[in-house]
Amino acid sequence: MVLINDFITAFSETFDEGQNFEPWEITNNLKSIIENKMLTLGSDYTIKDHIAIHKSARIENGVTIKKPAIVGENCYLAANAYLREGVYLGRDVKIGSGCEIKNSIILSGTAVAHFNYIGNSIIGRNVNFEAGSIAANHYNERAIKKISVLYKSQLIETNSEKFGSLVGDDSKIGANAVLSPGTLLIRNSIVKRLQLVEQIAAGQ
Repeated sequence: MVLINDFITAFSETFDEGQNFEPWEITNNLKSIIENKMLTLGSDYTIKDHIAIHKSARIENGVTIKKPAIVGENCYLAANAYLREGVYLGRDVKIGSGCEIKNSIILSGTAVAHFNYIGNSIIGRNVNFEAGSIAANHYNERAIKKISVLYKSQLIETNSEKFGSLVGDDSKIGANAVLSPGTLLIRNSIVKRLQLVEQIAAGQ
């Protein structure tokens, strides 16, 4: 089992599911997880049509948020950002202009610059995605679409066709880098600009 707490400090204190579920099981069920979490939010959130936005959050013109979603304290969403199919943003998260975040958890202090895509992923605290970097969630080019992950030298089958990345706290993702589906990055990882992270070779 992939222990999310090994990558993200006290993840299970924010999401109880982190103790007993694999990362891809969480992203596959993230809509219902967010809906349940919304029931625990206080009056400092404005909740309408299954979208909860903290009253301190700043949202620029042209932002699209599709339900369900939780936007946390002091978050900043720049113009034309797009949140869809279940997104959780922790405290002080910054999402730049033209970014698309799909079915993902992004925890406190993380910044996603602009023109990024993050799909079906769990992103830790104080992570920085430079402009144009991508967390891909689907193997378009492979005949076999099911995604595997490499964890402690063990190949684990997710039995899912949609899973992006698990990115540990304090990691840095360089501009125009690509995290292939099933990428696991330990804390303090550095991905260079234009780098492709491919932890599982085709056919493996």
